[in-house]
Amino acid sequence: MILSELIDLDILRVIWWVLLGVLLIGFALTDGFDMGVGALLPFVGKSDVERRVVINTIGPVWEGNQVWFILGGGAIFAAWPPLYAVSFSGFYLAMFTVLAALILRPVGFKYRSKRDSAAWRNGWDWALFVGGAVPALLFGVAVGNVLLGVPFHLSDDLMSFYDGNFFTKFVGLLRPFALLSGVVSLSMLLMHGAAWLTLKTEGPVQIRARTIGTYAGIVAAVTYALAGVWLAFGVEGFHMVGEVPANGPSNPLYNEVARGGSWLAAYSLRPWIVIAPIMGFVGIAMAVMGLRAGREVSTLLWSKLAITGIISSVGLTMFPFILPSIVDPNSSLSVWDSSSSQQTLFVMLVMAVIFVPIILAYTAWVYKVLWGKVTEEEITGSGHSY
Repeated sequence: MILSELIDLDILRVIWWVLLGVLLIGFALTDGFDMGVGALLPFVGKSDVERRVVINTIGPVWEGNQVWFILGGGAIFAAWPPLYAVSFSGFYLAMFTVLAALILRPVGFKYRSKRDSAAWRNGWDWALFVGGAVPALLFGVAVGNVLLGVPFHLSDDLMSFYDGNFFTKFVGLLRPFALLSGVVSLSMLLMHGAAWLTLKTEGPVQIRARTIGTYAGIVAAVTYALAGVWLAFGVEGFHMVGEVPANGPSNPLYNEVARGGSWLAAYSLRPWIVIAPIMGFVGIAMAVMGLRAGREVSTLLWSKLAITGIISSVGLTMFPFILPSIVDPNSSLSVWDSSSSQQTLFVMLVMAVIFVPIILAYTAWVYKVLWGKVTEEEITGSGHSY
């Protein structure tokens, strides 16, 4: 017997759907506070030393946090090839914008203090702001577009085609609901960044972070609730027609899909998934109260719970769909018809079981070594700080 046959294809598909969600959540939990801190930089740091304190809270860890982003992209490429092909081609301009913004972060870290000029450093501070705020916003816009459905269709030989020209592919993503989802993402990560700064800083920087983070958390809760209402009454959902074989061929055109009803119908079919939005709202509420009360470790943990719940609610609500099509619903990509082969998924699972614990252990060790607050005395007295 071939080893890959030890686990059925349908089980492997669900496992990799879960693992993809774990990788995306891991990215949001770690690199999310990096982006939040970058977006907060010009507002929580008023002097050059204060801004250097803010930068040095994430400077030693941001590169390691990017691992989750790379792993997520790799998982999409290897486990869900049609998703990689369709999304990376259709969202090309948006992804290019995100990558361009992310590139500003390492460049800003390296070059900001190369010249003792207020204008020079202020310019790089705003570049770091762009490197944090733009990806945080556009990631949410992308999620909103996935919920709305993407204007693509597949030919008989599974080539993907998008409606519109090169420019409208980007502008067409800026739909009202998608922009609202972007606000949810941005405010959520601003709260998360503020929770991180509350843990890692003290004095005026910490006070400003707590104040801004509190307002960001309130905005996140309100916009998340509004997005839920909009999904219930203003966005058509997708559903499979007839019986769908969970271990069927990896051909999206094999199954019949129809539009209609609400995405939130999933909560009547699988009532247990209500735990995800509950985690989102409870996490936000407790994080906001923690910020107001000046709590540190627990506030960051509650913020992580909020992010986990919000992202999980999207995946659980859409299951089994991964990327629905508003042009041709039958071209929609789902868990059951868009995966790699059984052997590929099994080999990747073995690699994940080996290497993900190693990454987690190394990450935990790094944060243990770097535990503690970043102070102005350390920044001004060390030649190794940013």
